[in-house]
Amino acid sequence: MDWQGWLSLALSAGALLTLILTRIGPHFVMMAVLTILSVSGVLSSQEALAGFSNSGLITVAAMFVVAAGMHSSGAVDLLVHHVLGNPGSVRSALARIFLPVVLLSGFLNNTPVVATLIPAIHTWSRRIGIAPSQLLIPLSYSAILGGTLTLIGTSTNLIVNGQYQTLTGETGFSLFSISAVSIPVVIVGLAFMWLFFPAWMPKREQNKAFANLREFTLEVSVADKGPLVGKTVEGAGLRNLKRIYLVEIERGGTVVTAVPSEERLQGGDRLVFAGDTEAISDLLRINGIVPSAENGHAQPLMNERAERRLVEAVVSPHCAAVGDAIRDARFRDRYGAVVLAVARNGERVKGNLGSIKLQAGDTLLLEARPAFVSRQRYNKDFLLINDLDTETPRHERAYLAWGILLVAVSAAGLGLISMLNAALLGAGLMIITGCCSVSQAERSLDLTVIITIAASFALGNALHKTGVAAFVAENMIDLSGGTPWLLLILTYIAVSVLTEVITNNAAAILMLPVVLEITGKAGLNDVPFVFAIMIAASASFATPLGYQTNLMVYGPGGYRFSDFLRVGLPMNAVIATVTLTVLLLGWPLAAP
Repeated sequence: MDWQGWLSLALSAGALLTLILTRIGPHFVMMAVLTILSVSGVLSSQEALAGFSNSGLITVAAMFVVAAGMHSSGAVDLLVHHVLGNPGSVRSALARIFLPVVLLSGFLNNTPVVATLIPAIHTWSRRIGIAPSQLLIPLSYSAILGGTLTLIGTSTNLIVNGQYQTLTGETGFSLFSISAVSIPVVIVGLAFMWLFFPAWMPKREQNKAFANLREFTLEVSVADKGPLVGKTVEGAGLRNLKRIYLVEIERGGTVVTAVPSEERLQGGDRLVFAGDTEAISDLLRINGIVPSAENGHAQPLMNERAERRLVEAVVSPHCAAVGDAIRDARFRDRYGAVVLAVARNGERVKGNLGSIKLQAGDTLLLEARPAFVSRQRYNKDFLLINDLDTETPRHERAYLAWGILLVAVSAAGLGLISMLNAALLGAGLMIITGCCSVSQAERSLDLTVIITIAASFALGNALHKTGVAAFVAENMIDLSGGTPWLLLILTYIAVSVLTEVITNNAAAILMLPVVLEITGKAGLNDVPFVFAIMIAASASFATPLGYQTNLMVYGPGGYRFSDFLRVGLPMNAVIATVTLTVLLLGWPLAAP
């Protein structure tokens, strides 16, 4: 290889290590790689930016809008309410979840599907007397499996197909090309969950970690005509307390939330603090602070207030506050919300709340201003916000949304129009017919995902252009002794491992050029290898961080990391075995 090849190889290794070892977002990492490849001349500007015009990427963006239309119109709720019913056992409940989730995830991005269903499953589980922890991991896993059913079920399939077209010049795959592989995979995967998960899933009560607000909040009052009257919060020494911090002030029937440091205290103010409740004695030592007259009776945070909203949120791996102590993260200033409590591994973290360092997957109980929920739909710092009812679904358009989706899928499936045009028409009709508003469509576009995918194409193109893919392919062929079935197994394992440590889309994009070089040099049929990449990049079950829907159910289900390992490792093994068996039996490995 020449210097361009070594640079591309070094950038690949550097990107992988950065994604594994740091909290830098994958979109920043891949854009940095794109910049270096373009500035150094390894890629021309057209080659570096080719991913942004790739048909697969545009299809992904359009499908985000289609999914928003299904969510905003209540079309997903319509199916749930008609299918879930009233089961009498965990197995019966799982069977009722599997069908709607798999079908929806086969034609919509599975992230909004799971986000919509988590609150519904919580409510349903209370009604049928089954713990949510027995249902939410199966919800995530069935959404992952459903995403493999079609080419539009997950962004990974669309991106692999788009890059395949770019690198080979072939027409690519049709909507249901992968279904011959994924249908047996889905059937076996669902059967495995139905048989074994009722005994393996933990049984934990809903919201156990945040069941009693009295355990982690306390209330005092500002003495009338005391020395604190007229002072700011900071001037009164209430901003930098060690074990607790001020959440809100109740004053004359109104509430001041996410209290700013410059807020001036008034006599009779009721101050609500969160943290170590044993610090009440420290508070009462402050001259001008007295016990609340109503303390021990009503819990102020349980009262409905227009100025405040209690929200449970799951911390995203790319949240800017991850790794920082809550006090150091300036949470109040950054998000307009105050952390009341933190749950990790299904249990509330006790002690000094301000010193808790946030981790991806933590569930936070927040007191937030009403704008917090809508703002986080843009920022993506939190993967799940349970308070999603700020905008009432347009239920009268639910059937219309289903009609638009079915027409778009049928048109693409029958080959009447391309998947790109079907997705664009579906997205346009969702907006024109009012199934979702323009602002909802804009919010549905996950720009970090889109940028990551588009920028990843540049590295994939560089690996192909500079000969790095050929170099790696030759070594893999030598390692396997040129045995076709062993190459297929190695391909699946490599993608599966990469998916657990970096994003599934990046893993697929980086491996596809290598795999195409392998099949070209060894004279093999590339179709089963491409399908292996698609399935392996999605089938990530072993950790809550491996796939976005796993992380979404992590906190609400009250799960521990070990819960995913216990059920996810066997699930990974089963799906890998079925996928490789179907590919080896159903497709000739030798090139036609």
